[in-house]
Amino acid sequence: MDATRGLGTFVVWDYVVFAAMLLISAAIGIYYAFVGGGQQTSKDFLMGGRSMTAVPVALSLTASFMSAVTVLGTPSEVYRFGAIFSIFAITYFLVVVISAEVFLPVFYKLGITSTYEYLELRFNKCVRLCGTVLFIVQTILYTGIVIYAPALALNQVTGFDLWGAVVATGVVCTFYCTLGGLKAVVWTDVFQVGIMVAGFASVIIQAVVIQGGISTILNDAYNGGRLNFWNFDPNPLQRHTFWTIIIGGTFTWTSIYGVNQSQVQRYISCKSRFQAKMSLYINLLGLWAILACSVLCGLALYSRYRDCDPWTAKKVSAPDQLMPYLVLDILQDYPGLPGLFVACAYSGTLSTVSSSINALAAVTVEDLVKPHFRSLSERSLSWISQGMSVLFGALCIGMAAVASLMGALLQAALSIFGMVGGPLLGLFALGILVPFANSIGALAGLVAGFVVSLWVGIGAQLYPPLPERTLPLSLETYGCNSTYNVTNWVTTTEMPFSTSAFQVHGAERTPLMDNWYSVSYLYFSTLGTLVTLFMGMLISLTTGGRKQNLDRRFLLTKEDFLSNFDVFKKKKHILSYKSHPIEDGGTDNPAFNHIELNSTDQSGKIHGTHL
Repeated sequence: MDATRGLGTFVVWDYVVFAAMLLISAAIGIYYAFVGGGQQTSKDFLMGGRSMTAVPVALSLTASFMSAVTVLGTPSEVYRFGAIFSIFAITYFLVVVISAEVFLPVFYKLGITSTYEYLELRFNKCVRLCGTVLFIVQTILYTGIVIYAPALALNQVTGFDLWGAVVATGVVCTFYCTLGGLKAVVWTDVFQVGIMVAGFASVIIQAVVIQGGISTILNDAYNGGRLNFWNFDPNPLQRHTFWTIIIGGTFTWTSIYGVNQSQVQRYISCKSRFQAKMSLYINLLGLWAILACSVLCGLALYSRYRDCDPWTAKKVSAPDQLMPYLVLDILQDYPGLPGLFVACAYSGTLSTVSSSINALAAVTVEDLVKPHFRSLSERSLSWISQGMSVLFGALCIGMAAVASLMGALLQAALSIFGMVGGPLLGLFALGILVPFANSIGALAGLVAGFVVSLWVGIGAQLYPPLPERTLPLSLETYGCNSTYNVTNWVTTTEMPFSTSAFQVHGAERTPLMDNWYSVSYLYFSTLGTLVTLFMGMLISLTTGGRKQNLDRRFLLTKEDFLSNFDVFKKKKHILSYKSHPIEDGGTDNPAFNHIELNSTDQSGKIHGTHL
């Protein structure tokens, strides 16, 4: 590949750095497979034996949601639409508080492996099955995007082999998930957060040095209208405004943090409820740090290319490639650093994919295998969990091939989460917050919410909103002097704005498209959640939801909130299970009866109900 003037390429050292990252990740998996007697039970494999502490879990939560989509997508987002993206800092705070104070207490005190077990305890088997199937579909789709996206972006800019990268990622992930279980997933995530921060830091430091100080970067950004923090336009059709980010963003991310199995599984694997809450709050700091890094990178991108935008000058074929382009541009004199950045993007991918695979295995074993094959021993369940990890790893690599047909990354990913996660969030909110909701209402609400959010989401893919709704800021190319020999090595065609393979071109714009389909993609989830909640309440009330008698443990009670202050009282309350009448917890379900709930471990503590 003959690069244009002044753009580096990949050298041996870059490949060495990248390979080292993959090898260390694999080594962690092998370590946890053989240390401490291996993965004896499916509980060890899927939940780390419920013995994790707050800090690694917090870093792991940060890593798994900071995928390569964040590393590559956010900076180019800031470059094109301005720094209003940083309002997400407030959103993250709200999301963490809601997850820690509303969803976590209920899940933790019930001691469940799969969040969908809760749906059966609270509603019935059918609701649980719907939730499980939705989750599996959503996660496989999302994971495909996450594997494919960075591979594509890096391939186009650095000439890093595309399918080689995809398969390597998938295989390494599957490898350490299968061998090491949740512990390996958490500890590789800790290592990968380190790599991600290092990659970001190297780019920011070098950019600041080349541009001559932070002040230059901020001035350029200010003059280019990139510091647009205060956009209080309440119009729900504008893509990013203060309100869409606070309201829509909170719903979208709560459906990931509060009820998504791959996140819940992590914080439920903590030793105590206090550790679990701490892990969420520490993770908030990580989210803020990475958000700050990626916004800074976006501003550095703008400062560097303010008079010669590589995207409109056809030097890169998609906005997601701007970040790798910048890296090769400014770090070419330091062999190994571009490799570090690629490793940084890939750590994001690895951590997300590995948590997805582990969560998919957990959900399949808990929700689809255990209820139907009651006689399986723990040993064989552990083998089945490992088999499932391999199977889902392969499926996700397959999905990556499908993802090559979809368009812009960040948005595709968040749209999938919004369309499927919204109704699911509504379903859990019904269960936890609405005492009179019953299973008929829950199912009807889920279907209604799903239909509405799919309708909007698919409509928006087919008829992308007009640019005046999305407000991209201006990009200049006047500084691109023609001394660049324009050997266009990016051979892809120019992408339309919403870059989806399924767009309908030349259709007449109807009011339906201009208003309904143009809703900001962050509101997909809000729509789904609210429709689900509203329909669920209506139908529960009309089908006699007030008459059912419910175990209080399935709801959020004021004790759950007040017990936050128990830390200050010195006494440790450990409830004995005799304080519950025995018939309350669905003893007919062997996956969840009191004997398993209070399984005592070596330290002799009672797991099930710590307060």
